[in-house]
Amino acid sequence: MAERDREYVEFVEATSASLRRTAFLVCGDRHRADDIVQDALYKLYLSWPKVQRVANPFAYVRRMVVNAAYDGGRRPWRREVSIAELPDRVDRHDFVSGHAERDEVLDALRGLAPRQRACVVLRYYEDLSVEQTAEILGCSAGTVKSQAARGLDTLRQAIDKTRRTSRAQ
Repeated sequence: MAERDREYVEFVEATSASLRRTAFLVCGDRHRADDIVQDALYKLYLSWPKVQRVANPFAYVRRMVVNAAYDGGRRPWRREVSIAELPDRVDRHDFVSGHAERDEVLDALRGLAPRQRACVVLRYYEDLSVEQTAEILGCSAGTVKSQAARGLDTLRQAIDKTRRTSRAQ
């Protein structure tokens, strides 16, 4: 049992940052991304011996994370309700703070439909192939191509609009 736990902890330490980034980019909310990854890692632990036999455990858990982030967007009644109050302290290690261009992209990503957002994140941020993305999302390669193309077009338009607005002010 101790060996199983050690291998699981090593896997989590090696993959959790990447899983968190992917969840954040797909769902658009840092706290929800943390919850999604935590839930996925809990489920992974319960089935860890079986998952270890899978050829690529990271791909397996990444699919769990993307599905949970994507599914949450389609089922809003499963989400927690956000409140308008700010926390007492600011997380200085926030990986998006201080990057105006990244903020523009993240804002634009939030404006995408859930499937488009998942396609764009997996294809261009995670650098997965069309086939790998289709497998994770459970759709055809053609759907990935069209959703990614539409998503990129929407991103370009949103960023152009934001930049035109900021120049006009």
